[in-house]
Formats: sequence, C-alpha cells, structure tokens
Amino acid sequence: MGTAEMAELESNCPKWKFLSATTIKLIAVIFMFMDHIHQMFVTVGAPAWLTMIGRLVFPMFLFTAAESFHYTCNKRKYLQRLLFASWGMTVFTFSLGQLIPNENVVLMNNAFSTFFIAGLYMMFWDWFLEGIRTRKTTQIIKSILCCFIPILCAFPLLLVGVLSSNENIPVFVIRLLAAISLLVPNILAVEGGFALVLLGVLFYIFRKNRIMQILVLLILSVLVYIAGNKIQCIMGLAAIPILLYNGKRGYGMKNFFYIFYPAHIGILYIISALIIP
Repeated sequence: MGTAEMAELESNCPKWKFLSATTIKLIAVIFMFMDHIHQMFVTVGAPAWLTMIGRLVFPMFLFTAAESFHYTCNKRKYLQRLLFASWGMTVFTFSLGQLIPNENVVLMNNAFSTFFIAGLYMMFWDWFLEGIRTRKTTQIIKSILCCFIPILCAFPLLLVGVLSSNENIPVFVIRLLAAISLLVPNILAVEGGFALVLLGVLFYIFRKNRIMQILVLLILSVLVYIAGNKIQCIMGLAAIPILLYNGKRGYGMKNFFYIFYPAHIGILYIISALIIP
C-alpha cells in the first residue's frame, strides 16, 4: 500500500473501525484453533459451540486474502506460495494419517487449496477487466477460458472416485491416488467447496464497496440456511469484523500463518490419536 493511500485511509477512517488485516487474521486463528479442537475431539464430547465459532473463519480469511491479493506487488509469486503451501499440506496430512492412524478423525484439512483457487479467479478477473479496459478481445476470451481450468483439473479426482468402486484395487492404492490427484488444484478438492471460492472472489470484486461485501456474505449465509445447514450459516457473523476493518495491513506476520496452520492441526491430531481409544 502506498504512503499517500495509507495517509488517506488514516484520515478518512472512523475511529470505530479499529481492526487491521493482521488483527482480523489473528482473531480468525483463535476461532480456527477452537474449531479444530472440535474436529479432533468431537467423539469425546467437544462442545458444538466450538465448531459454530469456527464457521466465521473462512469468510474472515477470504476477506483478508482479497485485500492481500489486491495490494501484493507480485501476484504470481503470491499464488505460487499458496500452491506450494497447498501441496505441502496435502503431503503432510496424508503422511500423518498413514503414520499415525486415527479412526476418529478424517484428516482432509487444506485451506491453502481454497485460497489458491480463489486467488486464481481473482487473477482471471483482473485479466478480464484489463481486456475490457484495453478493448482486447483476445484478453477477454483468455480470461473466460481460464476459468474452466480449475474445473477441468478435477478429472483425476473423478477418476479416483470411479476406481474406488473396484473391489480389486487395495484401499491404500485408492488413498494414494486420491492424495496425488489432490496435488492438482481443482474446484472439487477445495476445503469448504466452490461456494467459499465464489465468496472470496466476490470479496475481491467488491473490495471498494464494504456494504456489498457484507451483503454478499449475508446472502450466502441465508442460502446456506435454506439449504439446511444451520451451523454453517453462522458464518454471516463474520460481517462484524469485516465492518470493523480499518483498511490497514497491520504487522503482516505472513510466515506465522503459514506455519501455525499445519502445526496446530498436526499437534491436535496426534494428541487425539494418542488419548482417544
């Protein structure tokens, strides 16, 4: 963020907007930790309110991801970092599940995949706007066609689904093929599903209109409620920290978030495997 833009934000931002991007992410980290406690210990009575609080996590992180993508100097490097993190998380969770079996937990956590796919569509949106601005038809077509890439990349995962019905193929082989196919970024493999990817992209499209961002979040929450998921719809409460965002980056702490995510999941998973019969 440039100095002039920062100064403008500081002068125009109301005092009640006191949350920086870093603060929002730190709050989301606390909520995420509570949610994963529920995930790992639900079989021994972890209360439901832990996962209810966790429903706010993805919208909060996607909101700050949209801000980060806009202000990053090198968008391709930003996406590359998320892709590597997604690959690392896939290998980490698969390996951990094989080394320390835990029948009580399905270890499929990989929020990095969601952020990566959402980031891809943010980039495609930028290409589309650039094509409109420069009136380049080829640029517009390119941006639209690229939107199908994460969809087509789901084919290996669909193939694994077909093979899983074959009883002659060992379960370990199916799991290994599934893990390998998850290394191919696709719209079916993202944690939280396509709806959360769409939410992140809409946060990016409407990043200059906070009311529209909140409206999009609330509409999605209502649709989720109508669909019957009364817990997931609680994510609409993420509108509160989004409304309190002051437009400032904060301290950043980029490496902390990349390290804490796999670390806390691994620790909680191991504890769960050791103490739950």
